[in-house]
Amino acid sequence: LATVAAGRDVLLEGPPGTSKSTMLRSITSEWGIPFVFVEGNADLTPTQLVGHHNPSRVLREDYSAGNFVAGPLVEAMRTGGFLYIEELNRAPEDTLNTLLTAMAERRIAVPRVGVVEALPTFRIVASMNPFDNVGTIRLPDSVHDRLCRIAIGYQDAEAERGIVVQRTGIESARLVADAVALTRATRERDDVRQGSSVRGAIDLTVIATQLATLRDVALPEAPALTPPRDLPADYTGVVLDALLVALSGRIHVDETLAATPEAVLHEVWEDHFLLNPSAAKPG
Repeated sequence: LATVAAGRDVLLEGPPGTSKSTMLRSITSEWGIPFVFVEGNADLTPTQLVGHHNPSRVLREDYSAGNFVAGPLVEAMRTGGFLYIEELNRAPEDTLNTLLTAMAERRIAVPRVGVVEALPTFRIVASMNPFDNVGTIRLPDSVHDRLCRIAIGYQDAEAERGIVVQRTGIESARLVADAVALTRATRERDDVRQGSSVRGAIDLTVIATQLATLRDVALPEAPALTPPRDLPADYTGVVLDALLVALSGRIHVDETLAATPEAVLHEVWEDHFLLNPSAAKPG
């Protein structure tokens, strides 16, 4: 809040699922200003970012400011909105260079249109995942020099449980606690390069609920955050199947190891439901 209120552009650096876009939508909604979303990828060209002249109208009328179709950058500047560029380090370097003048001078010159001046509330906010190196580029120093950087990590366990309840409407304290604990455990293993975000816990919760309904399995009442030793096998089996479906595509196992995502998740499940409760048994 302080950074954008001070008139600065900002880079939010953190793993997926840490509420970066949700946070920005909340800010712009509270302030009553537009939120313009752009997905950074190799196909994002300067023309797509700035805008283009309507080809059919150009043929009929020639080039004019009236037949210019504004891109997200010009739209955000004219409306004083936040231009949010997701995965900034996936965009080509020439596209990133298009942003430099807008960030430095709050204006850009568009051929055959003129100079576009940004309203005072215009901001560029970008995000990037520091753990992903597939299809990404190193951001130029000229871009880094114009952005303030905020590193964003995962929420704590209590917050993640609250997010799961809010997103799913499922109030089973046992299932929510297990889903969050299993998901968080994937971030702490040496054989996992990147664990799952809270989105995995959300999907795990809703899939396990549906599986329990299909299999006529009751969700236990145990409200404790740590699982007791006497949880029914049919419930823990439901959670295991939901875990494999929800998280096997979300975790990135260390490529130097022979382990599969399914094997890693099975170990996470065993640690949570079998080994940890047994270790807590007196004697």
